[in-house]
Amino acid sequence: MRSHQHRVMLAVAALAGVIALTACGTDTNVGANSTSGVGTSRGTDGSSSAADSPSSISCAQGTLAAAGSSAQKPAFTAWIDAYQGACADAAINYDGQGSGFGVAQFTQAQVPLAGSDSALQPAEVAAAEKRCGGGKVVDLPMVATPVALIYHVTGVEDLTVTPAVLAKIFSGKITAWNDPEIAAANPGVTLPATSLTTVHRSKDSGTTDNFTKFLQAQAPGDWSYGTGKAWKAPGGIGAPDSAGLVGQVKATDGAIGYVDGPDAVKNQLTPAKLDTGHGAVAISTESVGAALKAAQVTDTAGDIRVDIDYGLKAEGAYPAILVTYEITCAAGLPSDQAALVKSFLTYTASAAGQQALERAGHLPLPESLIAKVRTAVAGIKG
Repeated sequence: MRSHQHRVMLAVAALAGVIALTACGTDTNVGANSTSGVGTSRGTDGSSSAADSPSSISCAQGTLAAAGSSAQKPAFTAWIDAYQGACADAAINYDGQGSGFGVAQFTQAQVPLAGSDSALQPAEVAAAEKRCGGGKVVDLPMVATPVALIYHVTGVEDLTVTPAVLAKIFSGKITAWNDPEIAAANPGVTLPATSLTTVHRSKDSGTTDNFTKFLQAQAPGDWSYGTGKAWKAPGGIGAPDSAGLVGQVKATDGAIGYVDGPDAVKNQLTPAKLDTGHGAVAISTESVGAALKAAQVTDTAGDIRVDIDYGLKAEGAYPAILVTYEITCAAGLPSDQAALVKSFLTYTASAAGQQALERAGHLPLPESLIAKVRTAVAGIKG
């Protein structure tokens, strides 16, 4: 089991590294008030990578409070460490209680920046723009990550699931691990009669939104609970955040749940492989990259949305992925808040900020997408 987990961890790390190659184009020098030498990483040969240093940060002063996606917390931790290391007069705090929490905090004007695993829904836009004083609210994609299907079944080290099996498991229609449908997806694997325990997010979650979109797109005949940030299927154990979900899975023999890729790697949990019709596919550079390439990107005056093809059944693709967003006001924030949000997001969208994601276990975005984000951030006004 340990060696298999090690291979999975290497695959996710390799994925981050390869996609980073497409995201590390020329960094934008955002001003003369920059501080060099902070957060410099080492290359594979031990040398420093200039592109991985936040040397182009144009610092702003003050305190920035942000809230939202727990999936983004590793990314925010890496970004905050680098930004505050370069900018002594800035303090940034991130409360990662979940996407729904972050959006609520933003619309209630408690924070000027929210992290969410889903772009704002049409019903949320009006409240968000009211918070912006009538200015435009923007969704800015910043991080990509696979949704890892983590499980804890004694004696099972290698598991494959199909979308139909997943939909039936999380709907409560499959209740034991030796169910014939699970067995059919895992020839040669001895599955115990252990009862199945599903673990889901109990609070509004962007990861839930993306996972249920995947279930609905891939197995509409077996998933009847729709999509959204709130978990709607009956039964199972609820956990308020990613850490709680991981804890429940690790503590419960027979459990299965869903988390972002970094949480699976950090906790040494082996994700299940996914079979959408062409055989088992593990999380890898190629499989997640194939799903990202199939996504459609729209840019409406700086509001940038990534439409993932959750129903993708292409050979070798892993379509259970999510792109996480930063949500803020393109205009309408007080000038001091706008300056700090703009400065911080300029760093996160830079080559250095995107490469920091690799160290956090996330995946940088392709250059074609992050370039659009940089343009939108540059247009933020107080």
